[in-house]
Amino acid sequence: MSAILIILIFLALCAANVPIAVALGAVALGAMALDLGTAGFMNAAIVMFEGARKFPLIAIPLFVLAGGIMNATSISRRLIAFCNALIGFVRGGLAMVSILASMFFAEISGSAVADVAALGSVLIPEMKKRGYSKEMAASVMSSAASLAIIIPPSIPMILYAVIADTSVVKLFVAGIVPGVCGGLLLMAVAYWQAIRQGLPAEAAFRISEVARTLREASLALLLPVIILGGIFGGVVTATEGAALAVVAAIGIGLLYRELDLDVLYVALVDGVMQTAVVMLLVATSALLGVYLTETQLPQRLAGSLTELTRNPILVLALLNIAFFVLGFFLHGAAAIILVVPIVMPLIKAIGIDPIHFGIIVTLNIAVGQQTPPVASVLMIACSIAKANMWEASRINVWFVVALILVLLLVTYVPFVSLALVDLFY
Repeated sequence: MSAILIILIFLALCAANVPIAVALGAVALGAMALDLGTAGFMNAAIVMFEGARKFPLIAIPLFVLAGGIMNATSISRRLIAFCNALIGFVRGGLAMVSILASMFFAEISGSAVADVAALGSVLIPEMKKRGYSKEMAASVMSSAASLAIIIPPSIPMILYAVIADTSVVKLFVAGIVPGVCGGLLLMAVAYWQAIRQGLPAEAAFRISEVARTLREASLALLLPVIILGGIFGGVVTATEGAALAVVAAIGIGLLYRELDLDVLYVALVDGVMQTAVVMLLVATSALLGVYLTETQLPQRLAGSLTELTRNPILVLALLNIAFFVLGFFLHGAAAIILVVPIVMPLIKAIGIDPIHFGIIVTLNIAVGQQTPPVASVLMIACSIAKANMWEASRINVWFVVALILVLLLVTYVPFVSLALVDLFY
C-alpha cells in the first residue's frame, strides 16, 4: 500500500468522524494485512505497549500536569499582571500582554491547549471589556498560545524527538530564537491591528507598578529558570526537568496558599485525559512504524524523490506545503506521527539536519493549530470568547501570516534555529 493511499484512507476515516487514534490503528492494521498477512496481528498489542513506554514520553504527562497546576492557582494571573505593567501602556497593550504572557507560560507548560485555557479564560474577557471585538480577542490569544509549542519545553518536540530518534534538549535549544522571533512578529501585528481598530492603551507605565508585580510574580518567574536552567545546564534530562516542573509548581502553589487536594485532583484528572489522547496516538503509530519498517516504504519514497531532485530548498518547500495542507485536517500530534516516519529517510538522504527539520515541523504544527476546520487552539479560544471561528479567522489570518514568515525564515536560514545549538553543543 503506497504512502499516498495510506494518507488518503486515514483522512477519509477522520472525515467520517472516526477518532484519530482509531483511524491510525485501523490504517496500520489494514496495510499490514494487505502487504504482510495477518501474522503481525498477534504482536499488535505488544508493539503498541512498547511504542508508548519510551522514557522521553514520560515528560508529556508531567508537563501537562505542571500546566494544570498553574491553571488552578494564581501563577498565570501574576504573570499577566507583570506583563501588563511592562507593556500595557502601548496602544493595544492588552493584546501584547497576551502574547508576552504566553511566552512566559510557554516555558512551563509546553502545550498550546494549556496556554489558551489558562490565559484565555482571564485575558479574553478582559480584552472584550476594553473594547476589543470578540473575534480580535480570540485571534490574539489563539495565535499567542501557539508559541507554547515553539518556545521550550514543547510536547510536539518531544514527540518528534522520539519518532526521529534525535535529541530533545537540542530541539529545545533550537526553538528559543524562532519562538522569540514569533512573539515579536505577533506583537507587531497586534500593534498594527490596534491602530486600525482604534484599540486603547492601558494604564501609564510606572516603575513602582513593575516592581510590585515583579515581586508578586517572582516565584512564578522562577519556574522557567528552574526548568530550562536544569535542562540546558545538563543537570537534568528533559524528562527529569518535567518532573522538576511539577514539584516546583506544587511548591509554589503551596507557598501562595492556593493549592489543596481538590485543586490537585482536578489538575491530575485533566492531565490524565490529555495524556491518554496523546499516548493512544503514539501507541497506534507504533503499529504504522512496524509496517513502514517491514515494507521499507519510507526508503523507497526517499529514493524516488531524490531521483527527481536533491535540492533541499525544493524538498523543504514541498514538505512545508504538505504539512500546511495536513494542518487543515489533522491535530499536531497526528501529523507528526503520520508524516515524520515516512519522510525521515528523505531528510537524511539530502543532508538536512534533523534538529533543523524538527523546528520546521513544530512551526508547521503551530500554523495548523490556527487553520480551520480543525484549528484546535483557535477553536478553544473562540469557545472562551463566544466567537464564530470563521469570523475570527478573518482577523487571525494576519497572525497566521506572521507565523508563516517565521517558518520561512527558519526553513531557508538554518542559522536562526541552529545557532544556539552550534554554540552550546
